Amino acid sequence: MSIDLELDDAQSAIHHAVSRLCAERCPETLVREGGLPPELWRALADVGVLALGTPEGAGGACEMVAALEALGTALFPGPLPATFFATQVLPADERARVAAGAALVSLGAPPLMPWAPQAQVFVIVAGERAWRATPASEVVPVDTLGGERWGRVELERGDALEPAGRARALHDTALAAYTAAAGRRLLDAAAEHARTRVQFGRAIGEFQAVAHPLADASMRLDAARTLARAAAFAFDRDPGGDDVRADAAAAWLSARGAALEAAHVAHQVFGALGITLEGPAFHVSRRIRQLASQPPGDATARERVLRAFPGPEPEPEPEPEPPRPAPQPGRAG
Repeated sequence: MSIDLELDDAQSAIHHAVSRLCAERCPETLVREGGLPPELWRALADVGVLALGTPEGAGGACEMVAALEALGTALFPGPLPATFFATQVLPADERARVAAGAALVSLGAPPLMPWAPQAQVFVIVAGERAWRATPASEVVPVDTLGGERWGRVELERGDALEPAGRARALHDTALAAYTAAAGRRLLDAAAEHARTRVQFGRAIGEFQAVAHPLADASMRLDAARTLARAAAFAFDRDPGGDDVRADAAAAWLSARGAALEAAHVAHQVFGALGITLEGPAFHVSRRIRQLASQPPGDATARERVLRAFPGPEPEPEPEPEPPRPAPQPGRAG
């Protein structure tokens, strides 16, 4: 059975609306400096993005992916995957506050929590289980490579949140779509540099040593985007299905690997220009590396993907040997 994973008219409208919001409200200076102005987060909520995938939202996981592809291209800041996780497991009143941009979510494993200095909702996650949490100490801000505002804080674990497995599937799908789009942004910039940078009388993109890695990275990013869209399609059809979690995990692992490869290739293409703070690449690649280490990490995703494959048949245990009679003491001659 074939599935059409191209954005339909409604999803394309969401993508374009979010792209326009990013162009107007999320300038390059903000992307480079990091941080998350509260008014920018509320602006994203006002167009309905944070409510996608909820009973009150005007769309499901496919619409969420359409929005996140635009947000990833713009490197829009904020705990986007954590927000979609939280709206799947929080009570209706708290879910409404999060979807309205009135409460920021910090999701992870203490003591180091993403966006903790600005968060009002804390969720502890371990594997496919999650708990509501409350701070038991002051939040100590911590600077990060990608510019996100993290913090060290002791958390007191509260009630378990369900359905955490479904929430993790939506979280991983969101993270995959965003990360693949961020990788595509960086790779497109590297390809444009290869087209215009001239060495030895030719554009460097004409050399196979440059063109082939760019092409390989591009195919990996296309595959990751396709997997993210396929995971969203599966989620919308059957959020509680056994395969949905594995599809989302596979999409996230694919996007993570593809974006890291794109960052590596882009830095090779840009050369020294790629490691300058003012250059076109470093602020994007460090954001990708931040995403690659985003809690709760990739260990559970790998385990979930492996679980989807049948393991080898266990070898039959050997038959136990019959006990040997104890040796009889010999008689002296």
